[in-house]
Amino acid sequence: MGRKNKQRFSSITKDRDEIQTQIEKADVAGKPIAFEYDDELPGGGQFYAIETGQHFTDAKALADHKKSRYFKKRAKELKEEKYTQGSAEWASGMTKEKLPPAHPVL
Repeated sequence: MGRKNKQRFSSITKDRDEIQTQIEKADVAGKPIAFEYDDELPGGGQFYAIETGQHFTDAKALADHKKSRYFKKRAKELKEEKYTQGSAEWASGMTKEKLPPAHPVL
């Protein structure tokens, strides 16, 4: 992979709804998200921050990340309600209820 491609793809993060879905699946299963050892991932994939979707090289790097402003902001965002298609339709005014006519026909 060339230098430009590496720079372009290194900043891509998971969206909030993807992470919320991943956390919900882990809660249903009753066990934390764990990865098998993988040489391609930093730290073999053993140090993972669920809230940001990032892998770290060691436990100290993960602990430092959890103290960062970015992590705290992302954790706060994840506590908000999950964005769904229904909320998008509501926000755009596409409601499902029948409203009375604004000008009744005489």
